[in-house]
Amino acid sequence: MDTIFQGFISAFYLMAAFDPTLLQIIWLSLKVSGAALLLATLLGLPVGALLALKRLPWRGLILSVVNTGMGLPPVVVGLFVYLLFSRSGPMGFLELLYTPGAMIIAQFILAFPIVTSLSHTAIVNVNPIIRQAARVLGANPLQEALTIIREARYGIMTGGIAGLGRVTAEVGAVLMVGGNIAGYTRVMTTTIALETDKGEFALAIALGIILLGLSLMINVTLRAIQRWGRASSGVVLWD
Repeated sequence: MDTIFQGFISAFYLMAAFDPTLLQIIWLSLKVSGAALLLATLLGLPVGALLALKRLPWRGLILSVVNTGMGLPPVVVGLFVYLLFSRSGPMGFLELLYTPGAMIIAQFILAFPIVTSLSHTAIVNVNPIIRQAARVLGANPLQEALTIIREARYGIMTGGIAGLGRVTAEVGAVLMVGGNIAGYTRVMTTTIALETDKGEFALAIALGIILLGLSLMINVTLRAIQRWGRASSGVVLWD
């Protein structure tokens, strides 16, 4: 019990002192997860919208594959990316293994199905009256699609939050492809695992508190946005 208590005291000291190592780990974690989520959103949102708005061939199969991807085991993703970028792998010449780039790719693979599937669900659940009203008012196909996506924006944001939660909490995949190199590829989750194994709880507890704080802040922000959206709900078709 004394060890745990001392760990919390040391953790708060590290946070209050803005420890450089702590800040560097946090900054790298945010960069890697942010870049992965940005890529997943830029690709996942259009794919989800396309699957929701168009009757594509094999759409059911594609959706099944995407939904299956939401439960991808992180270690399997890590293994796939490792083999892809290892020296003997097909993309080994890029020399991305044990770099933040490989970590971004692994987290992107984990986040993409989540963003795609939840974006698809949000767009499909938009009231059909919205599409009908857009057509009646003379919207072209692009304007019609943008109207529906705008109406589904809160569900789409939920998908983004879910994707961010998946990647920020990831350990296995980023450990396999990043190598947990101090000052280069060491992020919050891998540091927590390493420091706990070493019996050094101060940094692990500090990072755990920060991870929980980030999660709470993101969810509170999303809830506030959703409340604001419901309070100011009004159908805007297009400018």
